[in-house]
Amino acid sequence: MTLLDIADLRKSYRAPDGSTQLVLDVPAFALDEREQVALEGRSGSGKTTLLHVIAGILRPDAGRVTVLGTDVTALDEAARDLFRARHVGYVFQTFNLLQGYSALENVLLGMLFGGRPDRAFARSLLERLGLGDRLDHRPRQLSIGQQQRVALARALANHPRLVLADEPTGNLDAQHGAEALSLIRTTCAEQDAALLLVSHDPAVLGDFERVVKLSDLNRAGSGHVGNARDAGGRDGSGHVGSAHGADGRDGGGAA
Repeated sequence: MTLLDIADLRKSYRAPDGSTQLVLDVPAFALDEREQVALEGRSGSGKTTLLHVIAGILRPDAGRVTVLGTDVTALDEAARDLFRARHVGYVFQTFNLLQGYSALENVLLGMLFGGRPDRAFARSLLERLGLGDRLDHRPRQLSIGQQQRVALARALANHPRLVLADEPTGNLDAQHGAEALSLIRTTCAEQDAALLLVSHDPAVLGDFERVVKLSDLNRAGSGHVGNARDAGGRDGSGHVGSAHGADGRDGGGAA
């Protein structure tokens, strides 16, 4: 069954020169329950903006994002925040851990937004990720790889049905990157969560059966509004198959 469905999605930003820069123009994309898909693409191709719109962090200018049968784009900000906390896990490239709190507290705080914190489950997640002896350590006392594991535990703390991972191995060396990827994929499979992961690393992309080029998915490219709809093409199913797509940020335009 389809878990995530995107239709006619568009998002633009005002450029410093006053022009309007179209960042997203995605006619169709779909992700099934428990499916694991990688998006590949160059820096500035709109991948973080796309993930933020899917998660409800940003609202698009037009189009629809349906997750678990709910049109996220139709919700107000408070409702989007609550929906994300309950149903969507997000693994940020920079981890976004709270420096003043321990590993366990970071996970518990993530649970708090989704409802009732479960200390036993938070501990079990961290222990399963090899951090049983680091529960009381603060982020600065952890290695980069250990911080990544805390971020993964926080993303999975509320039993999400969809996990979004933004360049999760981007700050890791090859060995730790491979370990982090294995942990993300294995843990999502164990929790029956679908995974949409963005990366430009060939080693990461090669681990996935389905890889989608963001340049095929997103017709905006680098053109301004009015020109972007002439670029690229899509099949109407939303499935791009095994093409090899993604990078960028919101707030600056070409995310």
